[in-house]
Amino acid sequence: MHRRTLLLGAAALPLTARAHHGWSSFDQERPIYLEGRATKVAWRNPHAEFDLEVVPDLKLPADLKSRALPAQTAPVDGAKLLAQAQVPTRKDRVWHIELAPLTRTQAWNVPPLQNGTELALLGFTFAGEKGDAILRVEYLWLGSKTYAMRSSPV
Repeated sequence: MHRRTLLLGAAALPLTARAHHGWSSFDQERPIYLEGRATKVAWRNPHAEFDLEVVPDLKLPADLKSRALPAQTAPVDGAKLLAQAQVPTRKDRVWHIELAPLTRTQAWNVPPLQNGTELALLGFTFAGEKGDAILRVEYLWLGSKTYAMRSSPV
């Protein structure tokens, strides 16, 4: 009886609470670019998250490969990620987005997102784009600023 209660309790959790993933769950050899409008923003730990309504006819920006990226403590080859960036092959209109923990977004001075905020992202989804449309963010473009999400600022 106790086991059934635990299983029912886990099934009752909201999808976002059950969908938390570490970096190792994502295909880090295939950076995905998305842009759109934030909805269902949850600015809380274990990480900030929201849904992204993707712009119609999503394309890579012409200047993406030449964008300046902020220095961070993790050894991330940002220039390589920008050069390898691609739009997803799947055509989901809404993606679930996972940012960094709040302590890291605060270290970068990322303003808390609001529903309707327009932004762009580079990150990773599951190998072969299988499963849910989830993106773990490596870089966030908000207004004229770029934020790294893997680690703290240098």
